[in-house]
Amino acid sequence: MRPMLSGYELPQVQELRTADLRALAEHKPPGKDGSLLQNLGRAPTAVTLWGMASDRQALELLDQLKKDLRTGVALPFTADITTDTEIEQVVLDDLQLRQLAGRPDRYAYALTLREYIEPVEPAELSGLDLGLLEDAAGLLDDVLGGLELAQAFASGLERFVGSLTGLLGRLTEGADNTGG
Repeated sequence: MRPMLSGYELPQVQELRTADLRALAEHKPPGKDGSLLQNLGRAPTAVTLWGMASDRQALELLDQLKKDLRTGVALPFTADITTDTEIEQVVLDDLQLRQLAGRPDRYAYALTLREYIEPVEPAELSGLDLGLLEDAAGLLDDVLGGLELAQAFASGLERFVGSLTGLLGRLTEGADNTGG
């Protein structure tokens, strides 16, 4: 079975590879030997394939691939090697084209496809108390008001800096004279 992308056959596919990765996060607890691994699931499967298009419809195929790359929409994909990975839809991630010498309408292509995973619907928010947001905004206003008071307090202390500096100098001098 030839690989098919979005209903059209990919001609003369010469090599097809899949790459599966597991997403792991490593955490190193302070003061402990070793580390802890957190399994974050698997990354989308990557499918890379190389082939040639050498018939009259080659330019139509290449134009369609360019269009699919630009739109970035999920496309149905089938191939023998991907049946075990249960890939149903992919997004065209990379497209490389070369015109080959020797015959007209002969092109080499390389595609990188990424498995499309349907985004998860957001959690239902009806159980949350929306008044919490208003309370948090009110608290933030209080904090900002307190910052304004702190600025006024700091600028009000400027008039005491000169006399307090002299006092600090006399105290330091007195401590030195007493041998402390």
